[in-house]
Amino acid sequence: MGLQADGFAAAASAAVQRHDAARVGLVLGTSASTIGASEQAYRELDDQGGFPAPLRMERLHTPHALGLFVQEALGLQGPCVTVATACSSSAKAFAVAERWLRLGLADAVVAGGVDALCDSVLFGFNALGLISPAPCRPFGAGRSGISVGEAAGFALLERGPDALQLLGYGESNDAHHMSSPHPQGLGAERALDDALARAGVGVDDIGYLNLHGTASARNDEVEAALVARRYPAHTHASATKGVTGHTMGAAGIVEALICLQALQDGWRAGSVNTEPVDPALGLPFAERLHGAPAQRETRLAASHSFGFGGNNCVLVFGGGLP
Repeated sequence: MGLQADGFAAAASAAVQRHDAARVGLVLGTSASTIGASEQAYRELDDQGGFPAPLRMERLHTPHALGLFVQEALGLQGPCVTVATACSSSAKAFAVAERWLRLGLADAVVAGGVDALCDSVLFGFNALGLISPAPCRPFGAGRSGISVGEAAGFALLERGPDALQLLGYGESNDAHHMSSPHPQGLGAERALDDALARAGVGVDDIGYLNLHGTASARNDEVEAALVARRYPAHTHASATKGVTGHTMGAAGIVEALICLQALQDGWRAGSVNTEPVDPALGLPFAERLHGAPAQRETRLAASHSFGFGGNNCVLVFGGGLP
């Protein structure tokens, strides 16, 4: 379904025609991959205790299964890797794609992110006490955890000038805790600094900011403090997981595409279920968080993706209305 959206499969096919299949790469971000299919296989064991025939495929039960499928579905023959860094996976796919293009390893790269709901993910988050019993409320007072979603998204990257561009990325791993960010957000801030440096811009230049905003207590607190101390008061920031849920390994590309829509259409997204904003996060953050969307020309947009284990990525995009 994701490959068929917005004519993407046709765009990828055109890239193959322009560059040759061996020169079109694929970077796919995911966290759960095909665990749902493996769960199904164990639920439907045959009389001999083995996987049922339709699910008895060795390459189906690997983290790289989705990448192999997308590569075959699009007819790509260039380099193909899977990035699995929790919630930052498909944001980091953009960073890998940029390096391949810059180093001449490919002439076009499909960057994607896919994750589907499965019991292992739901039970895992629930065991950590992170699942909200109600729709999630990013940065909201009384927030009680995440809403798990699922998504698939893809982007085609090529060299050269274009109306929409990846200008910079920053990556870091603070390795503070397996499921909690660094209390001062040092890794996240390092990723932000690197993204701005690569783009050659400052935080004052960012017109729209898509926040990671998971609605978990600690993650929101750390990100809010980072935004309050680094971004100016005029920044239009929003938390969109109140609409999409937390789509895990696909969250990075979903929110990157929201940034690209802000550049292309002039619509800066608003936030859902954030009001009233938690007063403990402070007024400097609250005045940057926008509940309503705004139609305004945007030349630069940034996206935060901060995952488990301190896997951080910030993307900066440029372009805007002609």
